[in-house]
Amino acid sequence: MMDVATPRRTKDIIEKYGFSFKKSLGQNFLIDSNILNKIVAAAGLDKTKGALEIGPGIGALTEQLAREAKTVAAVEIDQRLIPILQEVLGSQEHVSIVHGDVLELDLQALFQDKFQDVSSVSVVANLPYYVTTPILMKLLEQRLPLENIVVMIQKEVAERMAAKPGTKAYGSLSVAVQYYTVPELVCIVPHTVFIPQPNVDSAVIKLAMRDKPAVEVADEDFFFRTVQACFAQRRKTIHNNLSSWLGKNRREELTNLLQANGIDPVRRGETLSLQEYAKLTAALEAEGLKA
Repeated sequence: MMDVATPRRTKDIIEKYGFSFKKSLGQNFLIDSNILNKIVAAAGLDKTKGALEIGPGIGALTEQLAREAKTVAAVEIDQRLIPILQEVLGSQEHVSIVHGDVLELDLQALFQDKFQDVSSVSVVANLPYYVTTPILMKLLEQRLPLENIVVMIQKEVAERMAAKPGTKAYGSLSVAVQYYTVPELVCIVPHTVFIPQPNVDSAVIKLAMRDKPAVEVADEDFFFRTVQACFAQRRKTIHNNLSSWLGKNRREELTNLLQANGIDPVRRGETLSLQEYAKLTAALEAEGLKA
């Protein structure tokens, strides 16, 4: 039987089940096997490893993962797709279909249940645009035992995740992702290779998990709140953003603190590296300047 990721097979499956796309779920099915091959290759899977897929749709990526990995678990929120996935994937015992919302699932328990006998696990998925960031942040913040996260997401969001300091795309999302991972843009995916076609292009990004965070901080929550404060209004200086956050009465203190730590108060948030944000956070904590 031909692969799912072709226009003909995808249309046949849709017609057979009378499936209608739900815009609210961001459903766009990939019909280009070359892109799938790049996604799977980037994940570095083999017969000792596991793959967690989020939003498998009708199984185009799932069947490719099943060929490469020892164990595959695919989490699908749309009940209507479960029987389709069961048919497409047949009797492959190493593939599990989990009906549920990944944002609501206990992922630690899922890993215990599905991935006991593998050497490592990677998340490999075509994520819905509207829920990309919440899903990725949940995966990162829960400290799951992951090797890689390889996902197809909106091109603009992927570029923000991989952006370097001093560039227009660099922001609080860049810092958060790069704190936990080493990002690498794998390829750009044109909107024309989906049914239905989205309005914008996508990109495949690989997030290789770090053994430990990129910088050492005493209070992660305060670190990320500091970063967000510095990006609160992108056109404002770090000094002005921090003053708005910590209080106008602390402007002089902040000026002295920034200068003492080699950070020009007139710089903007997008010019600071992760190391500089860690240094800034530590200095604010040391002086008791916390919101």
